[in-house]
Amino acid sequence: MSFRGTQSSHPADRRFGRRSLLKAAGAAALSAPLIPATAGVARAKDAATVDAIVIGAGYAGGTVARELALRGLKPLVLEARNRIGGRIWTGTFSGAQVEIGGSWLGPQQTLIHKELNRYKLSTFEDVAAEQVVLPGDQGFQILPPADAYNTLGKLWGEFYAGSEKYFERPHEPLFRKDLLAAVDPLSLADRLGQMQLSPTELQWLNSETSVYSGGPSTRGSLTGMAQWIQLSGGSYGTYSTTMSLRPTGGMTAALQAMFDESRADIRLNSPVKKVTESNGLVTVETAAGARFVSPVVVVATPANVWKTITFSPGLPAAHTQATTQGIGVPHATKMWVHVRGNVPATAAQAGEGSPILLMVPQQQLSDGRLFIAFTGPSLNVNNAAQVQAAVQQFLPGTTLIRYQAMEWAKDQYTMGGWGLRRPNQLLQLFPRIEEPHGRIVFAGADIARGWHGAFIEGAIESGFRAAEQAAALA
Repeated sequence: MSFRGTQSSHPADRRFGRRSLLKAAGAAALSAPLIPATAGVARAKDAATVDAIVIGAGYAGGTVARELALRGLKPLVLEARNRIGGRIWTGTFSGAQVEIGGSWLGPQQTLIHKELNRYKLSTFEDVAAEQVVLPGDQGFQILPPADAYNTLGKLWGEFYAGSEKYFERPHEPLFRKDLLAAVDPLSLADRLGQMQLSPTELQWLNSETSVYSGGPSTRGSLTGMAQWIQLSGGSYGTYSTTMSLRPTGGMTAALQAMFDESRADIRLNSPVKKVTESNGLVTVETAAGARFVSPVVVVATPANVWKTITFSPGLPAAHTQATTQGIGVPHATKMWVHVRGNVPATAAQAGEGSPILLMVPQQQLSDGRLFIAFTGPSLNVNNAAQVQAAVQQFLPGTTLIRYQAMEWAKDQYTMGGWGLRRPNQLLQLFPRIEEPHGRIVFAGADIARGWHGAFIEGAIESGFRAAEQAAALA
């Protein structure tokens, strides 16, 4: 699952800022350098014809660059930020390696595991919860994990009833297009409204639907999350394993290895402002005025960002709809929290509208424990007192040592957080969203067929597809 942020002098009120964090922590806590030695900056004096151009240096762009290189091409990668990774970013907090963006892998995600094996990278199990905090009829209640997940599993089983039929082949989401017509228009809130839930049960479910929707559960589509469930194995229990593994060396380690193998020419700090196709060639112009010409261009940025680039000819209808409506969710704030003392590994959640919707335990340090928190729009992460109060809802009596928050949706090169399709977008966008626009090809987790949106598995999948399309045009 980067940003620019602001930073205050209060130790418990610092937000991850792209420049400030990289200045403080080097180039993120990775075992390898973040970029190949050939990386440069695209400036106005640059003007060249190249084999292929890739816009964006996340996992989709990295997959495309390597696969094109393996076909004998020399790709040029233009990245707006001063680092690789996109919505993946490994950094440090309280002296520990942390993931500022997407954090987890699942055992079912075969493409990323093939990449890890290819580069001899390993994974480790994330911290397991020792207790679970859920809303109750009279405030929050603490439950043993087995009891909590058994109750939640039954409710989610009802929520996703029927998805095993309309996603009979979840890697081919349109296989039962006839059945999808009745469910693709439904939001997550629509599905919740169809169930006979008590107020407490509603809070148990809509805490997650709100997080994934990036705000109100009316935004996210039922089919978006239902496809994830079926991809994982068909149950809440199997889906929970998609957040069970982390790569040794950080989430960016395999991407760095991809770029190393590709030997691509990577130009950082090179946001693209214009892409023009004419006479069998595509010209790409950066904000600094540099111009590059190629037979093919792969746009491997979040779909929300496409609208910031001028395309000539203009984007097709499906691509225009995707970038206008947005696929990356509008509120995606991930916060790392360090609380004092020997604190139990607590997983917690609260109903839609709460300051913190989900909290996940991380490692115990010598002076306290780390947690990941996903916040709701109601929490002002610039206000340390508000954050302290929100944390104490789940962990009463604890003292907040420090925290750092990333407001992903405010970044100009992301313009949204992780992807989750909106109602009707599956049937309205696919398969046209995967098709080339002349000599311009599109890639990214937002438009993956399988593990779309919130998973690097989808970015890699779409990268393989885009590389094939691009190679045929190069």
